[in-house]
Amino acid sequence: MSKTLLSFGHGYSARALAKRLFPQGWTIYGTTRNPDKFDVFKDEGVIPILWPDGDYLTAFETATHLLISAGPDADGDPVLGKFRDEIAQIAPRLEWVGYLSTTGVYGDHQGGWVDETTPLTATTKRGKLRVVAEADWQSINALPLHIFRLAGIYGPGRGPFSKVRSGSARRIIKANQVFSRIHVEDIAQVLEASINQPNPGAAYNVCDNEAAPPEDVIAHAAELLGLPIPPAIPFEEAEMSPMARSFYAESKRVDNTRIKDELGVDLLYPDYRVGLAALLAESA
Repeated sequence: MSKTLLSFGHGYSARALAKRLFPQGWTIYGTTRNPDKFDVFKDEGVIPILWPDGDYLTAFETATHLLISAGPDADGDPVLGKFRDEIAQIAPRLEWVGYLSTTGVYGDHQGGWVDETTPLTATTKRGKLRVVAEADWQSINALPLHIFRLAGIYGPGRGPFSKVRSGSARRIIKANQVFSRIHVEDIAQVLEASINQPNPGAAYNVCDNEAAPPEDVIAHAAELLGLPIPPAIPFEEAEMSPMARSFYAESKRVDNTRIKDELGVDLLYPDYRVGLAALLAESA
């Protein structure tokens, strides 16, 4: 039976999933605000649709699966803001819907552990918007929704190496600060595993096995490159953008047991050391 994915906000993670699905015969529609990306999408087998006012008729008529990567803003979830009625209408015939959220919904746990049953006590503005967006998607009747709470994403073109090479990397030190991470290819394999084993209503933490202080990751990247380890700067003295500073407002270790036990996922990049070594080898 033919499968059709309508991917809203077809970006970094969604493109990694599409590259897995297209060779299996899927039809994939992807939205973008930038018409300059149309040729790239087509080269990857994706039918581009301009957001927000492109032609969605065929995509909605044929979609069996939805993926939502677009983040919310002060006005709420942009996809539901425009297409709530259309999505509610096709909800009963959809096989799977994936919503890409963030581990920021859990708030700060001072380095303690969180899992999918942890209350959503977001402290940052972005995290609070995600909590509202998750609930908004959950409110649609008969929607086979799966929520994926992603840790910090890295992968080809996204990693610490360029900053280390340029000399702009900094090791910002804040006591008890740890972050969880996930390689984009592991996001893609988690999504594919869920598509193959739908469990509507489920939420999944998507991260690797080792939450680590950010300064350790920078230091390891420098060591892999054979470059000097960037100097340490106390958090209180660091010049940072409001966005960057907000990441340091929360510290937690994210449990990923569910993606392994329920979906059978064997992470390709179980920690940042394996992931960074692979990125460096790929770019050589």
